[in-house]
Amino acid sequence: MSLTLLRTLCRHQQHVLQQRQPVSFVGSGAFGGAIRLQSTAGGDGPKQDGDNDKQSTKERLAAKYSRENVKRNVQGYVFSRFFDYVKNYDKVIEKKFPSAVHVYRVFLVGVRDFFNDMKKLVKITKIVYSHDNDLRCLTRKEIELYYQMPRDMRKVAPVLLISALPFANYVIFPLAYMYPRTLLTSHFWSAQQKLDFVQIDLRNRLLYNRRVFRCMQSKLDALKKTHDPGYEKFAYMLGLLGSGLHPTSEEILDVKEVFQRPPFHLNSLSSSHLKYLCRLHDIHAGLLRRFRLSERAYVVHHMDMAIKREGGVHNMPIESLKHACYLRGLNANNLSAESMIEWLQEWVKVSLVVDEDCISMLLHLPIFLTYNHTNNWILIH
Repeated sequence: MSLTLLRTLCRHQQHVLQQRQPVSFVGSGAFGGAIRLQSTAGGDGPKQDGDNDKQSTKERLAAKYSRENVKRNVQGYVFSRFFDYVKNYDKVIEKKFPSAVHVYRVFLVGVRDFFNDMKKLVKITKIVYSHDNDLRCLTRKEIELYYQMPRDMRKVAPVLLISALPFANYVIFPLAYMYPRTLLTSHFWSAQQKLDFVQIDLRNRLLYNRRVFRCMQSKLDALKKTHDPGYEKFAYMLGLLGSGLHPTSEEILDVKEVFQRPPFHLNSLSSSHLKYLCRLHDIHAGLLRRFRLSERAYVVHHMDMAIKREGGVHNMPIESLKHACYLRGLNANNLSAESMIEWLQEWVKVSLVVDEDCISMLLHLPIFLTYNHTNNWILIH
C-alpha cells in the first residue's frame, strides 16, 4: 500500500515538472517549411512587472510616512509658522496694545533723531573750534542746531538718565509721554505737537513785549536830560509803536547810535529790563543775564549773515521761513510766504549792520517789528 502511494506521488511530481518545462511542437507548414512553436516561462512577464510596481509604490509610501520623515515635516511646519508669527509680532502687539506700541515708537524715533543731532553737534563744534569760534564757517541750519541742541540736551537728559535705572522706564516713559512739552524736546513730538508747543512758547514770550516797551519808554526822560541827538527820532519810533504802527528798517537804523551809549547800551540796562528781555528771548533769567543776551544776539546775527550768504530770505523753504519767524518773535501761523519773506527781509536788513557796540538794538528788534503785528495780538488776546 505504501509502495503504491509512493509511486502515485512520484508520478504526480513528474507530471508537475513536465508542465513547467517548455513544450515544442513541430509540424509542416504550407510551404514545406518546419514550423516550431515554443512556450516558455516568459509569459508571466506583465504580471511580474505589475507586482514590482505595486511593491515600489508601497516602498515610496512607506518612506514618505516613515517616522523620521513625518517628524522632519512636522518640525519644518512648526518652524515656518513660528517664523511667520515672529515676523509679524509687531502687528500682533500693535493690535492688542496700540497705546503702548505708539509710545514705544515715539521714543524709538525720538531717540534716533536725538542721537543723529548729537553727532551733528559734535562735528559742528569741531568745525567752530578749528575756526576760532567763528560761526561764519557754518550754514544757517548748522548755526540753529549749534544754538538749540545744547538746550535740548539739558532738557531731555534727566528723562534718559532715569530711564536707564532698573524698572524706571516703566514710570518715566509714560510720564514723559503725558507731559512732552515739559520733559521732552521736539525730536519726540508729532507734527501737531510741534505746532501747538511753538505757539504756546511764543505766546509766553510775547507776554513780555509790553513790559520791555514800558522800560524803553521810561528811559526817554534820561535821553532828554542828556540832550542825546537821537532823542527825537527815538521818541518818534516809540510813538509809532504806541499808536499801533511799526517803524521801517531805515528808521530803526537811524537810531543805531542810541543803543551804543547809556541808558540803552547792554551794560547800562536795569535789572528788571534785563529780566524782561531774557523772558522775551526765552532765556534763563538767572545769573549772567548780559552774557546770555549777548550770546543770543551773536547767534541770531550770524544766522542772518548765513541767510544772506545762502542767497537771501526768498531762497528759504516754507518750513525754514516759519521757524525763522518764530525764533525772532513773530507768529507765522496762517501767514503767506510773501508776508514772511517781507518781514524777514526787514529784520535781516537791520541785523546785518549790528556790531558789538550796538548789540542791544538787535535784542530790542522784536519790539520794533512785531509789537503791533496782527498775528501776535491774536495769539496773546
